[in-house]
Amino acid sequence: MNYRYKFEELQKADLVVDAVYEASPLYKNVGGEPFHVLFPKCGNMGGFRRVNRAGSQKLAYVVLYTTMEELEWPDYLDEETGIFRYYGDNRKAGNDIHNTKAKGNILLKTVFDILSEKSHFEDIPPFFIFRKDGTGRNVKFLGLAAPGNPNISPDKDLVAFWRTLNGDRFQNYEAYFTILDTNEKPITKKWIESLIYDYENNLKYAPECWKRFVKYGRNGITALKSPRIISIPNRYQQLQSDFEGRKCIDIIRTRYSSNPYKFEVCATDLIKKLDSNFVDFSITRPWRDGGRDAIGHYNIQPGGRFNYPLKIDCALEAKCYADSHAVGVREMSRLISRIRYRQFGIMVTTSYVNKQAYKEVVEDGHPILIVTASDIASILRKNSITSGNIDEWLQELNDKRFV
Repeated sequence: MNYRYKFEELQKADLVVDAVYEASPLYKNVGGEPFHVLFPKCGNMGGFRRVNRAGSQKLAYVVLYTTMEELEWPDYLDEETGIFRYYGDNRKAGNDIHNTKAKGNILLKTVFDILSEKSHFEDIPPFFIFRKDGTGRNVKFLGLAAPGNPNISPDKDLVAFWRTLNGDRFQNYEAYFTILDTNEKPITKKWIESLIYDYENNLKYAPECWKRFVKYGRNGITALKSPRIISIPNRYQQLQSDFEGRKCIDIIRTRYSSNPYKFEVCATDLIKKLDSNFVDFSITRPWRDGGRDAIGHYNIQPGGRFNYPLKIDCALEAKCYADSHAVGVREMSRLISRIRYRQFGIMVTTSYVNKQAYKEVVEDGHPILIVTASDIASILRKNSITSGNIDEWLQELNDKRFV
């Protein structure tokens, strides 16, 4: 069941994962935002919205808000693992990484320092994660989050990295949180209020998953995981993306429309951007159908300095098609026939795979990774490739002269 709470209901509303909290239809400015009604003492501006405990400078809780639409700062939730990636608030050149108006990056550093010190976890505030929902100021609750993740190394869950903007360099944080498993129970207004006004007793009302985190830190994190239900995605699902994603896909189609042979170079780079463990791709000879194979490896490192990695061979075929031209049984069967023993295949297309071809791959258990237009748009987004710089990226591929 999908919950929706109208603006007039927010003052008493609990927090339910994936519920939508509506803005006021009477106000078009920030006064109509849901946060200041849903959360006591919460502000109306910015990605970091912190609230202190009553009579203290210590944090009661933090609301993290993201549109998930900023291509340069691709916040992202992996529903299957519960891992949430969030970027800090130093997004303009000329500032020190911690010298931001909302002091969001100082907050991130403080919280992750406590996590690394493995003590006083009670000083880490709960994070309530929201994203923009559709048009207007409606928001969707993604879940209660804790910093870090048991499967992410402590030196990788908060990383300062350099970014270049208009020729100027500056640093920002990339932070990883985990959405906690609340066992489908709502987060009560009573707990939220106690975090401010009765902090000493707040754990009486806290979800069990938060109590475990406060007690054990990183080792007490229980992620909310949503395993993907295996089904055959339809044409719309394989093609869907936002306006910026569609624009980038159209640029790629136009770029290679007169020479589809060169799309394989683009496709191999997309796969390497998808997962850096894909290495050593080489383009093979062209085929009569206008397609072309690439051969590469998936490289699994044991983690030490001396033992050899495991390299799994893979064969890639790429199809630069219009969105009305599906990859069919014939193209998929050809890729399957070219996979040798202990290999897997990758089909990359700017279009989609028709139902029959997709069904045969899934039901017969063929080791094929299918990457369609919606996946390509997602890969570009996560690698900060936009319609403003995609031509530069494509030209760099051409200059490398793989073909």
